[in-house]
Amino acid sequence: MLLEVIHIAKSYPDLPVLHDVSLTADEGEIVCLLGPSGCGKSTLLRIVAGLETPDSGQVAFAGTDLAATPAHRRGFGLMFQDYALFPHRDVAANIAFGLRMQGRPPAEIAARVREMLALVNLAGYERRRVVELSGGEQQRVALARSLAPRPRLLMLDEPLGALDRSLREQLMNELRVILKGVGVTALYVTHDQEEAFAVADRVLIMRARLEAGEGGRVEQEGTPQAVYRRPATGYVARFLGFRNLLEGRVSGELGGTWGNLGGASGSLRPPTPPPPGSPAPLLLVETPLGTLTTSDSAAAFAAGDRVTVLIRPEAADVRPAGMTGTNVIAGRLVSCSFRGSYTVIRTAHAGGIELTCEAAATDADLPPTGEPLALWLDPAAITLLPA
Repeated sequence: MLLEVIHIAKSYPDLPVLHDVSLTADEGEIVCLLGPSGCGKSTLLRIVAGLETPDSGQVAFAGTDLAATPAHRRGFGLMFQDYALFPHRDVAANIAFGLRMQGRPPAEIAARVREMLALVNLAGYERRRVVELSGGEQQRVALARSLAPRPRLLMLDEPLGALDRSLREQLMNELRVILKGVGVTALYVTHDQEEAFAVADRVLIMRARLEAGEGGRVEQEGTPQAVYRRPATGYVARFLGFRNLLEGRVSGELGGTWGNLGGASGSLRPPTPPPPGSPAPLLLVETPLGTLTTSDSAAAFAAGDRVTVLIRPEAADVRPAGMTGTNVIAGRLVSCSFRGSYTVIRTAHAGGIELTCEAAATDADLPPTGEPLALWLDPAAITLLPA
């Protein structure tokens, strides 16, 4: 591994900040620290940069311990949320700043500035004043300035946080393309799940337990797809915005195969089969909605285990009221909101349970608001988490 952060701990008087945090980043990999404010993400970035000293632990790069290496000799780049551009200098001078600090010759600096401007789609902006640029253009200049000196590691602290939502969505995809195009190893900090999933190769979700006297720690790590599909804990699921979390108890495995499990009587599609090479068992779990079948679990569970049941928003297919069968639950339509390729539906069920799902439903599939309906829940979209 190129970057190794090993058992880092940090606290200030009466304020724990980081608790036994470890992470790695391989060459060319984009690793994202994702978590709420106060979990120590930015402090960890500053420790890696050499701007803060940990209470314990080690930061190593390319096999070398960096404890004795000051920040200006680490060869790392750091891009801040507010961009920290020089307002009295033009775009070219801002991008050239780090190169001048390295003592590069003028011809090399000019060529590198042009290269960086082309990379961030700002060719011809050399003489523009920074204060004349839009927020998105300033963000691009800050990125170009960070990349110009060819950093060994680029660290980005909420780089899109100052932008409005629509511009953020546009730039987060471009940002990944740029970072992967230059092949730089990057450590990226954000509190925004969508941003992290769009940019990162690997995501580390952080959590602080101040009530237990612990600073931020890594709750789960994995690819964006793995973290979304299989959150390891209820905390991760809630942080990612999942609403449909129920208490449950595993009652055993379901005999049979995917071929003969079937679904609701008259169902439009069978249960989604597990991916090749992952023969997940079919588990039965008792919930306030009744007995459900799942094939998708974040951990191995045995009969009798207490669990948290996550019903992901894409789990539900709308069926006519009165339909029965495996994983079919009766309910009542509370509200619906058309979103183009899907409809967000909120449904009420026995025991005061409400579900919010993204259904591939048309107006013809949905009853009037307040009327009964049935939902078929895909076993592959029901995940069991530790209670």
